Amino acid sequence: MKTLDLYISKKFLITIAAMFFLCLVMIFLIDLIEMLREAIKRGGTMADAMLISLLRVPAFAEMSLPFAVLIGSIGAFLNLSKNSELIVARASGMSVWQFARPAIMVGALIGAFITLAYNPIASLARAHSEDLQAELVNKKKKLITTGKPTWLRQEGVDGPSILTARLVTKQGTQLSDVIFFQYDREHRFKERIDARSAFLQDGRWVLTNANVTAPNEKAVLFERYHVSTFLTRTQVQDTIGDAEMIPFWDLPGYIEIAEKAGLPALQFRIQYQTLLSRPLWMMAMVMLAATCSLGSFRFGNVQKMILYGLMAGFGFFVFDQISRNMGLSGNTPVILSIWGPATVACLAAST
Repeated sequence: MKTLDLYISKKFLITIAAMFFLCLVMIFLIDLIEMLREAIKRGGTMADAMLISLLRVPAFAEMSLPFAVLIGSIGAFLNLSKNSELIVARASGMSVWQFARPAIMVGALIGAFITLAYNPIASLARAHSEDLQAELVNKKKKLITTGKPTWLRQEGVDGPSILTARLVTKQGTQLSDVIFFQYDREHRFKERIDARSAFLQDGRWVLTNANVTAPNEKAVLFERYHVSTFLTRTQVQDTIGDAEMIPFWDLPGYIEIAEKAGLPALQFRIQYQTLLSRPLWMMAMVMLAATCSLGSFRFGNVQKMILYGLMAGFGFFVFDQISRNMGLSGNTPVILSIWGPATVACLAAST
């Protein structure tokens, strides 16, 4: 059994890894095309676009992992059936669960590896790509834009202000191409500030290359300009930051800091539970692959069974996304919204 388990595990690991690598290549090419289009439009270089795409791909490819495991597992099961290896195993008295066990364990180990090792590296790479985008945006000829700008209303010692930024990095604490509409304490418009970048420090935004325009006055350029704020780093990160860019090992710290400060930490807890549930999802995908491929060569209709398996995988993915959004909106408990779909998928495939 040990020899057979190792053989089956190796087959599944190679097939799933090849499928995930194919997903990486496809995502990279699609993202690179978009980056090159922006580069040509705005005078950037191909090297910059390729570097940013390479750094973004690992994080984007995480979403394709369940499909890579599902399709890779279907391919591995079909290959074992085609070579009559599973038929021989069944004839020797082995049950389906006995030769599916190493494949399920491979799925669980892949999920654990992605969560514990791959995710932190991918998150750091994506954060670095955001920094490169910020540098490119600040060049004379801009390369990258974020599409819809980010808007935020805040209060400060000098009065309220509304800010908008084209690019947000450092989990919301660094802004590029930013505009502040500053009001006084009586909520009367005071001035408009156009700055190349803004960095959040204790109780203030530090703006660089700021053009300050007051009503009926000429614009004045300041190399550095300060705008007061009551926002803290945690508040900004929870408001305009992206929890998916935080490495797995740092998420508990973010959750603890936010809860101690009395701030909502829902998106951090959702992301943390999502990463924890990943091994269970991978096990479900392997079992789902077994249901649509083990009996295919005996009963025929191979293509139809594979199509059913892919449709079921897509259906569970949609179910998971709907449940996750319900958790983010606060309509369902975090544990139920994240672990519920994975548990249902496992039970359905087991049945």
